[in-house]
Amino acid sequence: MSNILPAGTPAPDFTLHATPHQTLTLKGLRGRPVILAFYPADWSPVCGDQMALYNEVLPEFQRFTAVLLGISVDGVWCHAAFSRDRKLHFPLLADFEPKGGVAKLYGVFRDGEGIAERALFVIDKNGTIRWSYCSPIAVNPGADGILEALENLPK
Repeated sequence: MSNILPAGTPAPDFTLHATPHQTLTLKGLRGRPVILAFYPADWSPVCGDQMALYNEVLPEFQRFTAVLLGISVDGVWCHAAFSRDRKLHFPLLADFEPKGGVAKLYGVFRDGEGIAERALFVIDKNGTIRWSYCSPIAVNPGADGILEALENLPK
């Protein structure tokens, strides 16, 4: 089991590739809530279902001005193909090199398998984790917990 960072912890900053030529920095999103959705791998059935669900409820997340970021250890080209295939409208970040570096910062890297846990974080506009959850790896955690956490964010 992971040592997932709990609510109240400052969210560790990171810079990851969103496309082969573009990086995204967490600190650059300050002023808006951020949802981090760590997941084990592109193309796995549960991951595909989870990302498709988040794509469907994206307008609900956006009501809170929240930015959704999917993160796995897959490379940028794998993410690009997966995102295009699934018609995703949010960035997938490549926690590829060093492998799982950001997942390790958040306490959600599975050393034995070299993948991230299926873990969720809601970070407030000031960069503090307000909610975190680690789902069993084979279970899609859905969106209810994220939406509840967004509703409970300080104004």
